[in-house]
Amino acid sequence: MSLRKCAPLLAIFLILALAQAGLAKSKAKKSAAVAAAQPANADTAGGGKPAPKTKYETGEDPEFARQCGWPVKYPPPLPGSILPAKRIVAYYGNPKSKRMGVLGEYPKEEMLRRLKVEVDKWEKADPSKPVQPALHLVTVVAQGEPGKAGKYRMIMPDNIVKEVYDWAKEAHAIMFLDIQTGHSDIRTILPRFEWMLKNPDVHLAIDPEFNLISSGKKPGSKIGTYDASDVNYCSAYLRDLVKKYNLPPKVFIVHRFTRNMVTNARKIEVHPEVQMVMNMDGWGAPWLKRDSYRDYIIREPVQFTGFKLFYHNDTKKGDPLMTPQQLLKLVPAPVYIQYQ
Repeated sequence: MSLRKCAPLLAIFLILALAQAGLAKSKAKKSAAVAAAQPANADTAGGGKPAPKTKYETGEDPEFARQCGWPVKYPPPLPGSILPAKRIVAYYGNPKSKRMGVLGEYPKEEMLRRLKVEVDKWEKADPSKPVQPALHLVTVVAQGEPGKAGKYRMIMPDNIVKEVYDWAKEAHAIMFLDIQTGHSDIRTILPRFEWMLKNPDVHLAIDPEFNLISSGKKPGSKIGTYDASDVNYCSAYLRDLVKKYNLPPKVFIVHRFTRNMVTNARKIEVHPEVQMVMNMDGWGAPWLKRDSYRDYIIREPVQFTGFKLFYHNDTKKGDPLMTPQQLLKLVPAPVYIQYQ
């Protein structure tokens, strides 16, 4: 599809972006912002009185994380692996929409400058872990209307994908292809992008929120879902791609902010060739984001964790954007940070 042919779809595109921004991004129940935990090796204070309990903000309790299964045992990283040696800091969006995320909100040069500012913040906050910048392109965009194919999704033209890839190269960044399937099966969509995924610096993300093939609902009206079998298909596809083209391991992002977005999560398979990241991408106040991270990421360990920050939605009710210092206190600390 050419850029000219793509232009008439922008109105629908922008309407959907508004729907995505307005959809409730978390089902977490409101809980106390501070959770108390008794250290396993706590001594008693003088006079036989119990030592004071250590108080942790939600998501920071190492004993809770340990009981959930952290740290996760996984194969040793293969040569060329990004995680866990580095932390990925990504800008998310689409250049055809200013409302979908920061990647398209600003002109290229300004966007890359802002990304560099965030990278510098993270490197200062955690000097022990180098930061890998990334551009996270929504490559298949869920739509509010069925379109000609009747699939409620639009595949970005190859020239737009290539353009963003060139931006990533310019910024010494890696690239993520994010897929919102609408009413398509991920098994029919993913192979279409082999031409990009065969590059060593291009990785994958899938968004269960916009996978509504089973419900028949249109995107933006209901939160979608993937089963572990769908995630395992994608992971195996990437594994085979790594072997086929002799590539370094791929990073594979799965967005999540409710329990049902990923069913049977404990059946997700991990391969040495694929580095799995479960990314908490719900928006809202810091307490709500912490609750979601605890309930949907920490409670069901897979391999690595991610955390999404929304410049506008997280702060629209007057709450501050969470800082690198706050996120680094989470246990486990996320190794993938996404800004929208």
